[in-house]
Amino acid sequence: MCLAIPMKVIQCENSTAKVEVGGTQRTVRLDLLAQSPQIGDYVIVHAGFAIQVIDEQEARITLDYLKEMFADELETSN
Repeated sequence: MCLAIPMKVIQCENSTAKVEVGGTQRTVRLDLLAQSPQIGDYVIVHAGFAIQVIDEQEARITLDYLKEMFADELETSN
């Protein structure tokens, strides 16, 4: 299964960006985007690449679904 995660851009430099979600930061490549995101934008991250810029509301909805899904998974594994 593949999973892409919405992450907030906190720094941009050339063809990379530092992104963050839930206290976790990663450096990702921006090569697959038509134009570079701005600081504060949300991007969908998969396998170390930002693959799409999305609006904040869509990112938050997706992150809420992921939290709910993983909370259920943690409950069933105990």
